Amino acid sequence: MTPTPMPRTLTGKVAADRVVTQTIPRVPVSTIEAFRQLSDLTCTVSDAMDTLGIAAAVPGHVLQPMLPGQRIVGPAVTVRNIERRDQIHAAAQGKVNRMGETEAHNLAEPGDVVVIEGLLGCSNLGGQSATIGHRQGEAGVIVDGSIRDPDASRSLGFPVWCRGVTPITGKWRLETVEINGPVSICGVQVNPGDLVCADDAGVCFVPHAHAEAVLEQARLIDAGDARRKDDIAAGVDVATLVTRRYK
Repeated sequence: MTPTPMPRTLTGKVAADRVVTQTIPRVPVSTIEAFRQLSDLTCTVSDAMDTLGIAAAVPGHVLQPMLPGQRIVGPAVTVRNIERRDQIHAAAQGKVNRMGETEAHNLAEPGDVVVIEGLLGCSNLGGQSATIGHRQGEAGVIVDGSIRDPDASRSLGFPVWCRGVTPITGKWRLETVEINGPVSICGVQVNPGDLVCADDAGVCFVPHAHAEAVLEQARLIDAGDARRKDDIAAGVDVATLVTRRYK
């Protein structure tokens, strides 16, 4: 059994009553590793969730990989940002920064994925924040919104998926209002502890309660795909291929 992590000292970047929980539900490490072994990660997981009636996949043209060629699997630590009502110039002059994703980095365990419900047009994650996430051993970050300083995360080999990049800071434009509560990512509800699978094709959010069922279906699909690939490589003619049932 995985030991329960000790409570962390909060940073104060977000009010303590806005941190819904410090301890997220976790699927077994063996389950995470089994997802990692899938050949075509998000494609297979998306197909498995279709079979189970779970609509929780986001294509790569929406959440774009900033570091192509990476694939990650890990539990979600969630952040919810909203637009600030303050006048931007006044907030900048007063140095009033209400971004609080660093609290998620503070609470994350190695292998976790920080998932941010954010804003477009201003940054929800900058280079220093990505550097902290990398140092904490996080698997990566998913941002429904914009980021900046993409070269920082790329130079570290730290995977980030987002809607796009911007030079505009979020320090004076957004406010982090909740950590480890439910978030909406491109129309998909994601809860802390849900399993995040991401690669060049996109991002899948596997509900914690359905992780084992999705894995079982994904393994069946993966095995069928492997058999069909073997038949293609062996020269089985197309007419025969289309009559064989692989999944």
